[in-house]
Amino acid sequence: QVQLVESGGGFVQAGGSLTLSCVASGVTFNAYTMAWFRRAPGKGREFVAAIRRAGCGTYYADSVKGRFTASRYNAKTTFSLQMDILNPEVPAVYSCAAGRDILLSSLRMPDPYHWWGQGTQVTVSS
Repeated sequence: QVQLVESGGGFVQAGGSLTLSCVASGVTFNAYTMAWFRRAPGKGREFVAAIRRAGCGTYYADSVKGRFTASRYNAKTTFSLQMDILNPEVPAVYSCAAGRDILLSSLRMPDPYHWWGQGTQVTVSS
């Protein structure tokens, strides 16, 4: 059974940092594209970052490029998101997602991802 478990969310002041982690089990981790999406209340899932299977590239939403860093540790089946210089925004739930054989043209969309974690709340205060 595939499980993705996120941790690391919380409250932070604008300009601060948080690191989110996602631990995967039940998947051949290094064969999957891993991604972070976020969802604010009443809105759809928004792409944040993704790393394709080993050595195939890391991708970011324009809104977080230069401030967020996604990393994956295949030996530990862990996927992380270092978030720096956080902007004050509506609170959002950040979710980890995993998918296999996702085309480059599709990795910024939620539909191709097969597995999702429960999410972790991030609130940035001004």
